Amino acid sequence: MTRNMILSLVAIFIILALSIYLVLPTTTSFLGRPIVTKLGLDLVGGQQVVLQVDLPENAVPDRDLLVKASQIVENRVNGLGVAEAVVQLAGNRYINVELPAVKDVTESIDTLKQTGVLEFVDMSHLSDEEAFALIDQTIRTDLEETLGSETTSPITTTGVVTETVFHTIMTGAMLESVETTTNQLGEPVVSFRLTPEGTKIFAEHTRQHQGKILAIVLDKKVISTPRIREPIETGEGVIEGNFTLESANALTVQLRYGSLPVPLKVAETRTIGPTLGEDSLRKSLVAGAIGFTIVILFMILYYRLPGVVAISAILTYALITFAIFRTIPVTLTLPGIAGFLLSTGSALDANILIFERFKEELRSGRPLGLAVDIGWKRAWPSIRDSNIATILTSLILFWFGSTFGATIVKGFSLTLLIGVLVSLFSAIVVTRTFLNLVFLYFQPSNYAKWFGL
Repeated sequence: MTRNMILSLVAIFIILALSIYLVLPTTTSFLGRPIVTKLGLDLVGGQQVVLQVDLPENAVPDRDLLVKASQIVENRVNGLGVAEAVVQLAGNRYINVELPAVKDVTESIDTLKQTGVLEFVDMSHLSDEEAFALIDQTIRTDLEETLGSETTSPITTTGVVTETVFHTIMTGAMLESVETTTNQLGEPVVSFRLTPEGTKIFAEHTRQHQGKILAIVLDKKVISTPRIREPIETGEGVIEGNFTLESANALTVQLRYGSLPVPLKVAETRTIGPTLGEDSLRKSLVAGAIGFTIVILFMILYYRLPGVVAISAILTYALITFAIFRTIPVTLTLPGIAGFLLSTGSALDANILIFERFKEELRSGRPLGLAVDIGWKRAWPSIRDSNIATILTSLILFWFGSTFGATIVKGFSLTLLIGVLVSLFSAIVVTRTFLNLVFLYFQPSNYAKWFGL
């Protein structure tokens, strides 16, 4: 046994052992990284939401603002406790959100799309009755618009209150921490702690306006209009607004993870029932098992002993690929599974090319070991070129899916790309090493019987 073969066997053994460990259901983390099998909406059911920038068609938001918005949306999804959610940018105006197995779809969507701009608004010139009448009403403030429009100057009117442009003392950007708690009556409230700068501003305002109204406004909608009973020097306070526990948690998530830099609206929603998802998964597994069984029978009947070696190499390839899917992790959808199965075909195709070249060398009278080496070298250009073409196609499809929000195309291209890269390793290292190892200890004389010549 040569040194190169020993090194190859050691490398295969280490990779195979690690892959087996990573695909075990009991393995949930590795080197501090979570190990999970992520299934897409079409396999487990859930909700797909397409959020669109709520701006005029001729107004194109800055790319950095959209990236920041998608990050905030993802943080909000995680804050809602939605497991295995997917948030992806789609072009310059859309954000795709996939929410597997959500319980309250409407509330989740509302939490995601709200801009979440919290304002502490001065209403010191209003009476209790006037301030209370504004609860749940939309008002105007002098806060500079997120997209950079000019700040509106404060206006004081003695007529209709809703036409007043109120002054914003500070925004939720000065919140240091936000939690959902309960008050003395057991009612849900949102407690907050301000940053040092916010504490200073808040303390100064409450000292100067003791006994006056300081409204709490979210996205220009008045939540509550508490009276400043005494100066608040600690930078801690609560937001009360007749909350339910769910609405208080939703507000906490919005404030904790920041306000959206651009307004969003729901452009499209699609619901996948869990029954449909389970049925799709079951049929996919059945189809995969049938297809793989047919492949095994073909390889063994046609290529005999090399066919058995090829099946071992393909199983190794499949195990390594699935371990990579769980480690990244890749969200497996029906198109993604299709990409994986297609890459399995590429791995099988590489073995067929090697075996056909190997049989040609045997027919010409080459010894087994030399026939394997020459057969692999002559098959390699075809394997290389076909796989490079597939890799380039996968990269183009992945770019297309990322740019235009085609998540189906993106999932297909990603699993195909990973599968093809692993199939190259399988062809270059695994199949060749396994063949050399078999022929090192077993050299049959009847080539027609063992190799199907």
